This record gives sequence, structure tokens and C-alpha cells, in this order.
Amino acid sequence: MSSDPWGRVDETGTVYVRTADGEKVVGSWQAGSPEEALAYFERKYEGLVVEIGLLEKRVRTTDLSAKDAQAAIDHLREQVDAHHAVGDLDALRTRLDKLVETVEARREERKAQRAKQSDEARKAKEDLVAEAEQLARSDQWRAAGERLRALVDTWKGLPRLDRKSDDELWHRFSHARSAFSKRRKAHFAQLDAQREEARRIKERLVAEAEALSGSTDWGPTAARYRELMAEWKAAGRAQREHEDDLWNRFRGAQDVFFAARSSVFAERDAEQSENLKLKEELAEEAEKLLPVNDLKAARAAFRSINERWEAIGHVPRDARPKVEGRMHAVERAIQEAEEAEWRRTNPEARARAEGLTGQLQAAVDKLKAQIEQARAQGNNAKADKLEKELEGRQALLEQALKGLQEFGG
Repeated sequence: MSSDPWGRVDETGTVYVRTADGEKVVGSWQAGSPEEALAYFERKYEGLVVEIGLLEKRVRTTDLSAKDAQAAIDHLREQVDAHHAVGDLDALRTRLDKLVETVEARREERKAQRAKQSDEARKAKEDLVAEAEQLARSDQWRAAGERLRALVDTWKGLPRLDRKSDDELWHRFSHARSAFSKRRKAHFAQLDAQREEARRIKERLVAEAEALSGSTDWGPTAARYRELMAEWKAAGRAQREHEDDLWNRFRGAQDVFFAARSSVFAERDAEQSENLKLKEELAEEAEKLLPVNDLKAARAAFRSINERWEAIGHVPRDARPKVEGRMHAVERAIQEAEEAEWRRTNPEARARAEGLTGQLQAAVDKLKAQIEQARAQGNNAKADKLEKELEGRQALLEQALKGLQEFGG
């Protein structure tokens, strides 16, 4: 009979293993010596030790699912419980029990992680819905529209929730977008209607102006032209493709009339020369308003000068473009100052400028990273090509930053 600390072979060739519950029959061995029998079943035990060790490592270092891990544990436990090996089988059971605990802990950990991710996704989608519902009430049509499109892309990148919650949030999100689109469409439809109405009014004014252009009833006709000009200004702007053409016809009709009147009043040249002198003095006074430092004061002063200008009357025809040009230059400078002030205080323009600089900065940073990676990989041709593209993007970024500075940003 042969034995070791964990097993023995009796005189009949029966192999036993010692466990906490007493000896268990491992098998029968008739092919050789008892020592060979123990060695054979000890090797089977070592095989189980190796398999359990590998499973422990897989559980510890890979993303093996809890279901697959438990199946592997059950398979090994069957082999251990079959007592077909000689060794410390109780120790193997203990290791398998601990492995079950580890797998269960991992299962709970992953369950908690999935719950956390779901909570984070829910919070993110609720935030998107809240922002979309706020944007739905905005009148910043371009900025809000662009932001809503960005929110859709963000939504697509988030994981789905349970079907009921996801559908409810998406319904609110989609409803907010639809409400904004409906309001924007109504706004521009109204704007188009107003411009169309302005076009109809101005076509009527042009028709009357052209009909009056041949009149020799100088006083009443001139007065009517002034009334037509007031109506023109009150009508608002027509569509861009019609506005300039209508204005040229309207102004041309007035020019025909006033040119004819000027030829009849040729004898008043002396008076017109005096008018020219007065208007040149007013033009000089107006030019002193430049550069525009105090917009409000400049506007009020120019209005006063212009009222006196209008009260003076006509100047010689050949001198009119020059002197009027001087006044128009001052008027344009004041208008440009007004437009600059409007742009500077316009939050929508500022948002566009900030968004553009942000996009360009991100593109520059990305190109720099790509160039560095290409250099590191020894791909100089690609890096050189990317650097040329980077130069263009940096130039655009500098231009955008200069534009942003107009807002004090």
C-alpha cells in the first residue's frame, strides 16, 4: 500500500483522497505501481489547480461576463466534487467559493455602474430638453436654430434609456424643436409679407413720381414730391432684389422734375450761388463732427445742420454733387458709427463671432495634434501638407479674433 498526505492506494489498487468529510474513492489503478497511481491522480489535481488559477486571472483582469464566469466555476466544481484527483480538494472548493464571491461582487459593481450611466444619461437628456424648451421661445433665429441642431447631435451621442422614459423625453425635445421652427417660419413669413407690402406701396409711389416728373406746376409738385419721399421712408424696405431698382426709378423721376424746374429758374443762379456758399459752410460745420466720438451728440448736431440745409434751397446744378457729397460723407460716417455700435451691442452677432472663433480654434488645435503625430510617425509629407492647411486656418482664426475684438471680447 502506498500513500501521501492527501491520498493512498490500498492493496486492491483502489485510490483514495482525503477530505474534510473523510476519504473518498478516486478510482481504481491496475496498470502499474501504487506510486504511479498517486502520481497520475496528483497530476490531475495539478491540472485543476492550473485551470482554477487561469479562471481567477480571467475574472480579475478581463471583462469576462458574470454568466460565463459562473458557468466556468460550476464546471470546475463538478470536476472537484467528482473526486477524480489527489490533492487538497477542500482548498480548491474554498478558492472556487471565493471566486463566486468575486464574480457576484463584480456583477453588483457592473449593475451599479450601468445604473449610474443610466442616471447620467437621463440627467443629460433632461438638460437637453430643458435647454431646447427654452430655445423654443427665443427670437434669436439663427443662433437658436444652430444651437438646436447641435443639441440633436449631442442627443444622438447619448445612450438610450428605458423605452418609456426615452420616448417621453424625445417627445418633449422634438416638440420644442417643432415649436421653434413654427415660430421662425411664421416670423419670416410675416417679414416677407411686410416687404411685399412695401414693394406694392413703393411701386405706387414710383408710378406717381414718374407721372409728376413732367409737371410744370413747380410749387405744388415739389411739395408732393416731399410727401412722396416721406411715404417712401414710412413704407419700410422691400425685398433686396426690388429695393434698388425702385429707388433708382423714384429718384430719377424727381431728378427729371427738379432738373426741369432748375432750367426754368435759371435766372435765380445768383440766389443759388448764395445757397451754395451757405451749404458749403454747413458742410464744413458738419465735417467738424468727424470723427464721431459722441454718437448721440453727433446725430443731434447733424440733424440740426440738415434741417438748416433743407431750408436753404437749391444750389447750382454743377456744384450740387460736390457739396452734397460732403454732407453725404458725414451722414455715412454717422450711419457707420451707428451700425458699428449696433454690431458691438448685438448679442446674436457676438454669439456668432464667439462660435466661429471657437470652431476655428478647435480646428487649429486638431491640426497641430495631427502634425505632431505625423512627425512622430516619420510621415513628413503628410505633416508638411497639414502645416499648409494650418496656416490657412490660423489666418482665418486671427481674422475672426479681430472681429471679436469689436465686441470687446
